[in-house]
Amino acid sequence: MLIPNYLKKGDRIRVVSPAGKVEKEKIRSGMNLFEQAGFEVVWGDHVFDNHFQFAATDTRRLRDLQQALDDPQCRAIVCARGGYGAIRLVDQLDLSNFRQQPKWLVGFSDITVLHALLQNEGFCSIHGAMPGFYLKDDQPSDSFNELLKTLKGENSPVRVPPQAFNRPGESSGRLTGGNLSMIYSLMGTPLEPATDGNILFIEDLAEYLYHLDRIMQSLKLAGKLESLKGLLVGGLTEMKDNDAPFGQSPQEIIREAVKAYDFPVCFDFPAGHIDRNLPLVFGAGYRLEVNKSTGSTLTML
Repeated sequence: MLIPNYLKKGDRIRVVSPAGKVEKEKIRSGMNLFEQAGFEVVWGDHVFDNHFQFAATDTRRLRDLQQALDDPQCRAIVCARGGYGAIRLVDQLDLSNFRQQPKWLVGFSDITVLHALLQNEGFCSIHGAMPGFYLKDDQPSDSFNELLKTLKGENSPVRVPPQAFNRPGESSGRLTGGNLSMIYSLMGTPLEPATDGNILFIEDLAEYLYHLDRIMQSLKLAGKLESLKGLLVGGLTEMKDNDAPFGQSPQEIIREAVKAYDFPVCFDFPAGHIDRNLPLVFGAGYRLEVNKSTGSTLTML
């Protein structure tokens, strides 16, 4: 897997909206932090357009994203937000110029689709916070500070406190995954995630518990879980239940789906639709250590 060049002061970062619409006041101040850190920020022409629930029409969103992929001066592409819409563009993208001059792609949630595309092409990308999460109480958030370090090549191990549902063990493998619902939507497509020998990261937002179980059981039936080297479970945020309860917590649903296997499992990893959304370099090699008493450590190799 090819790791794009890390950023240095003066490098160009482009902002695009490949999915849902976004309000200018919610992200401009966040992106200002990159300018304050010494980077050039270039905005796509249609970042703040509004086409129903999308940031712009498919044609205009595609144009902005393609321009960013093709820009020889650009070193990173930051997606303005997730929502829904990237899957409508992904089969129309031309990566011929990108292959000659790779750059970082940053985002999460719906942007999982674009991460899958780049990994399928052999490139690393960053599952990380988007501009609306860069400030907390008018100060740079941990999510932004850690993203900036990762973009500059300053990767540090992430330590996670013990969690009752964890399964101890140690393993190494390439990191893949993203939003669980988006992973599910890619099954049976050319962008279906490759999990054999890899560490899988999953997170989700506002899903019904029965649907979470459906996804996990589908991944199991498809053989996507049996050959994992490890499982990282991030934020399971605002999960919902029906009037007739499903009867299991999100953690119990996931634990049951992987109980037949012996790879290490880490719950409550700080990434996903949560305030502290730390960056993960998809496609890169990581070592995962899970200990019942001392907690978990994820280290980029």
